[in-house]
Amino acid sequence: MSTYMQPIFTASLVFGGLAFLLFVPWLIYTYRKFGYLSVSTTLVVFSFIFYFLSALFLVLLPLPSTRDTCSLQPPGMQYYSLVPFQFVKDTLRNSGIVLSQPATYIYALKQPAFQQAFFNFLLLLPFGVYLRYFFQKKKLWPRALLLTFCLTLFYEITQVTGIYGIYNCPYRIFDVDDLMLNTAGGVFGFFAAPVILALFPSRSKVSAKAEQLFKQDEVKPMAILLALLVDYIVLQILATGSLLFVPNEGSANFITKSTLILFIFCIVPALWNGQTLGTKLLKFRYDSKISNAETFKRLLKRTLALYSLYVVPVVLQLITKLEFSINSPYYSLTVWSSLIIFLAYCLAFIILLVHIIIVFASKGQRRFFFDEAADLTATRLMPDR
Repeated sequence: MSTYMQPIFTASLVFGGLAFLLFVPWLIYTYRKFGYLSVSTTLVVFSFIFYFLSALFLVLLPLPSTRDTCSLQPPGMQYYSLVPFQFVKDTLRNSGIVLSQPATYIYALKQPAFQQAFFNFLLLLPFGVYLRYFFQKKKLWPRALLLTFCLTLFYEITQVTGIYGIYNCPYRIFDVDDLMLNTAGGVFGFFAAPVILALFPSRSKVSAKAEQLFKQDEVKPMAILLALLVDYIVLQILATGSLLFVPNEGSANFITKSTLILFIFCIVPALWNGQTLGTKLLKFRYDSKISNAETFKRLLKRTLALYSLYVVPVVLQLITKLEFSINSPYYSLTVWSSLIIFLAYCLAFIILLVHIIIVFASKGQRRFFFDEAADLTATRLMPDR
């Protein structure tokens, strides 16, 4: 069992890193495609990534301790087995199984050859289930058969080539039985998938909900936050690039970043149908539902509300940087003000976090403070021309 658990544990570690890197891009993709986070689709996709890593590591791990694997093997070792159903002969050999006596078949469970064959059958069975979820249609089973065979062939070639030359000799053999069993398991999983997939909403239901949200013109809070994240990243990239032209000084950086905030959150959407780069990516825009002039005024109000998230901490930081000697009558004031500012930071963070939670919990009944202050409406509908 430990032979299998170590590769799965390694896959878990790699999956954790990949999930951390891919989660925000995945959120952007799913809100762009569906307009909401489909939990079922997210579970399927991320579990598929974990499964694929686990299957790959089960095939490849543990790795040899040296690249010179030839030195670890006896002379004349055969690196392939091209005899079909060899696992059947190996299972029956000295097992005590008598084909005419069904009661002896239970002995097969104790045979390493049978256990390995059963493992190879199970290895790509989940792959067939995932293919059924992605393909939907049962009649596409030949495509699933081909993909499963290609995947197991990739595994076998990877092994017999010593991971494409990393090791000078193969450390596992190319086995035709593995090809057959892996492929059979994948096809079986494809046909048995409806039993498992009945627990999840179908892709057609996910698409139907996406269409309903579009008709209702509903923009989820997470989509708004993701758009802000994209705009913030753009802001930071432009601010960093501006250092090539602007002196790296406190006042110059403050003016530059303030100008960029005005440009990204007000000027760009005013000229681009109420869209920033972030909202464009998430497929929605801001509109006052009145006129372009009114929309511009409200975009400016929204920018000022967002600007407070930047300017207030900057001012507080400037206060804490005031330095007085210990003999100065203002020294104790500086110490107390630093403490108060720190507590203010903590309180502001808590208030902002609670505000975000309330907006999410309201299910569309409340807006974020910057949208509420500007009375702007997030919409997926484009203006009539």
